[in-house]
Amino acid sequence: MKIEKLKNHQDLGKRAGQIGAEAIRQAIRKQGYANIILATGQSQFETIQELVRAEDLDWSKVRMFHLDEYIGLPVTHLASFRKYLTERFVNHVPTLAEVVLIDGEVVPAEEECQRLARKIMDNPIDVAFVGIGENGHLAFNDPPADFEETSPYIVVNLDKQCRQQQLGEGWFPSLKDVPLQAISMSIRQIMKSKKIICAVPDSRKAQAVKDCLSGEVSNMHPASILQQHPDCTCFVDNGSGALLP
Repeated sequence: MKIEKLKNHQDLGKRAGQIGAEAIRQAIRKQGYANIILATGQSQFETIQELVRAEDLDWSKVRMFHLDEYIGLPVTHLASFRKYLTERFVNHVPTLAEVVLIDGEVVPAEEECQRLARKIMDNPIDVAFVGIGENGHLAFNDPPADFEETSPYIVVNLDKQCRQQQLGEGWFPSLKDVPLQAISMSIRQIMKSKKIICAVPDSRKAQAVKDCLSGEVSNMHPASILQQHPDCTCFVDNGSGALLP
C-alpha cells in the first residue's frame, strides 16, 4: 500500500481521479474492457468529477459496480447511492458497457446479494474506488468487520457511528431516519480488485486514517486491511493525514 498526501480535497480528488482513469485505460488496452467499482459519499465528489472529465477513455468498454446501498431506501431518496451514482456519474459519461447497481428495495435483500454475486464473479474487478469511514469502515463493513466472509455481497447492520456520519453529512434529517441495514460488498471481494484507489479527504477522517493506515491490521479498523493489498494507493489531504507519522 502506498500513501499520497495532497494539500486539499480538490487536489486529492483530481489526483485520485487521474490515477484511476489511467488504470482504467490500461485495463482496456490490455484486455479490451475494464470492470470498476465506484464509491459514494461526500469524500468521493471530486474523484468522480475528475473521472467524468477524463479524456481518451472509452466508457463503452467499462462495466460499473458499486460498493453498497441502504436496504429499504427508495431510489428517489436524497441518500440513495443509486441516485448519487446515476446523477453524478452515469448521466455524465458516454454509455457504459453495463451499470450494475444495488437495488436495496428487493425483498428479501439476500436475493439481491445473490444476483450481484453471480454478476461480479463473472466480471473480476480491475479498478476499485473506495473510501474510509469515520469509524474506519470499508464500504459498509463496520467494526468489527468480517475479514473471512467469502460472499461477494452481504447484508450488514450499520453501527451508530456510521449512521451518525450519514446524518452529519446531511443525507438524512435525523438519526432515526438513517436505515439500520445495508447491502455491502464484502471485505474479501474488495480485496480481490486488481487495483484499489482509496480517496480520503477531510479532517474528520484523521483518526480513522491514522488507525487504518499506520496502525496494525485489525477488524476493529476495517480499512486497515488495505495495507495488505499489493496495489493500493490511499490519497489523503492535510486534514485527513494530519495524524499520520
